Amino acid sequence: MALLIGFDLLDRQILDLAGEAVGKVDDVELTAAPDGTVRITALLVGPQALGRRLGGRLGGWISGLAGRLHPAENPDPLRVPWDVVSSTDSAVHLSVRRELLTEPALEEWLREHLIARIPGAHRAGN
Repeated sequence: MALLIGFDLLDRQILDLAGEAVGKVDDVELTAAPDGTVRITALLVGPQALGRRLGGRLGGWISGLAGRLHPAENPDPLRVPWDVVSSTDSAVHLSVRRELLTEPALEEWLREHLIARIPGAHRAGN
């Protein structure tokens, strides 16, 4: 099946096995095989991936801001392996639940240091 990366994948919502949102496809990781064919190896999610994709001042601003808010130096985007993608249509569907994916450290930090301080935020998941 042929995919047009810019049309079929970029900016599409990623849904896990239960239909829960994981994020949007901000970039795609490609790997060249020894025979020269190029394959999709992962979907990249997060402001670091989006900033790199956009480039220029806007991309640098997005990546820079995310980097300053991130608790680690040189943060990597969330990497969703291509082998867990079950199908694509108006969204990208995964064959696993989002809990099996690594949570981006920036999201974890924001949840603990910002969202948790909002009155009533602890009830938001109920």
